[in-house]
Amino acid sequence: MISVLLADDQDLVRIGLRTLIESDDDLTCVGEAANGLDAVKIAVETRPDVILMDIRMPGLDGLEATRRITSHPDLHATKVIVLTTFEIDEYVFDALRHGASAFLLKDTSPAELLQAIRVVADGEALLSPSVTRRLVAEFVTQSPRSTKLHPYLHTLTDREREVVTLVAEGLNNEEIAARLVISPATARTHVSRAMIKLGARDRAQLVVFAYQSGLAM
Repeated sequence: MISVLLADDQDLVRIGLRTLIESDDDLTCVGEAANGLDAVKIAVETRPDVILMDIRMPGLDGLEATRRITSHPDLHATKVIVLTTFEIDEYVFDALRHGASAFLLKDTSPAELLQAIRVVADGEALLSPSVTRRLVAEFVTQSPRSTKLHPYLHTLTDREREVVTLVAEGLNNEEIAARLVISPATARTHVSRAMIKLGARDRAQLVVFAYQSGLAM
């Protein structure tokens, strides 16, 4: 059973999300928060597998709440999905940089949202690869960045660097395997080793590292 915490300042949005989540036998809603401070507090109390986090909330916003949650020692296993209203949201890349595992548009279909929760809980990949590629690419293109090399970047093998770059393109293990002509199991191993070496919580952070270190442009 995957436990989910809802963080959104709109009552109707939370009601809709709770109804959707509780309609699925594999998911359960363990709490609701109308602001960032409550989201952090309830997350520590319930330790959910996944948090659906709105960005724009009163008091403490979703971005800072995400940072506090992902850096909390008791919430290392908790994944955050940021919900955004606009296709190009200036906070999307910052959300990923602060530890969010993925993001979704609020007009995502119910079936895609449920599947996204499962994917993130399993730690497998970024959500909606086509949307991810477009949003991250456009945001990065529009926002000047200074290269900031990860202190352990030098520990990656040439193949692992190559794999991290492909992860940043939004490719899943099967797609990486096809691109590099290797088995999906081998691709998964390279991704896992890169995450361990770089101290990444999940694949989303590999994307951030890739862009910040200049591996992805």
